[in-house]
Amino acid sequence: MLERLKAGGYALVALIIMTIIHVELLFKLLKKLNQPLVLSFAAEVHDSMLSLEEAALIGRYYAEKAKVDVALHLDHGTKFDTIKKAIAYGFTSVMIDASSCDFEENVRRTKEVVEYAHARGVVVEAMRIGHVGSGETYATDEDDSIYTEVEAAKKFVELTGVDSLAISIGTAHGHYKSTPVINFERLHEIREALDIPLVLHGGSSSGDENLRRCATEGISKINVFTDFVVAA
Repeated sequence: MLERLKAGGYALVALIIMTIIHVELLFKLLKKLNQPLVLSFAAEVHDSMLSLEEAALIGRYYAEKAKVDVALHLDHGTKFDTIKKAIAYGFTSVMIDASSCDFEENVRRTKEVVEYAHARGVVVEAMRIGHVGSGETYATDEDDSIYTEVEAAKKFVELTGVDSLAISIGTAHGHYKSTPVINFERLHEIREALDIPLVLHGGSSSGDENLRRCATEGISKINVFTDFVVAA
């Protein structure tokens, strides 16, 4: 799915699911739009609302009924045991988030997950070299966002064999105190340097024009969560 998106020059929105109601509503919309879908489940954050096994059963049930491609994705997996369980339960895509570690440890953990997942036909997204901070501190002296460095990203992909990479170019998780200023020049540089699809976290409240440009200028998957929670 991501390779087709990358080749076509557009992006897919990945939506976080927390209950079966979320999934039911998404698939009603899916029928109208006739578009592929990524169902993302942040197991280590939302396990009190839905277990990993329940998310897999629900996601697989609806995916098998759909007439378009549907990926079941584990979002922000930090524990290898959680990632192994997700793969065993039928997730078709997993994310290893070792972004809090230094470069060498991030590479080690990511490579370990890639080798395990690829042997079982599952694709892997890794968390960027760099850091997406919190929208609550965005554009303040406390902002902790760090842009992804091009050479570091290139080296990381070469060492790990990861299938897609989430990069940091100016977005943040959660609510914003101000409109984000996205570094499109850095996006273009990373896009030119890497052959794999790129992912943007922190898509909520980033602005329609920003997201349109991300989708057409190099990002293949955009994660959105907070906007839907606020709307609900």
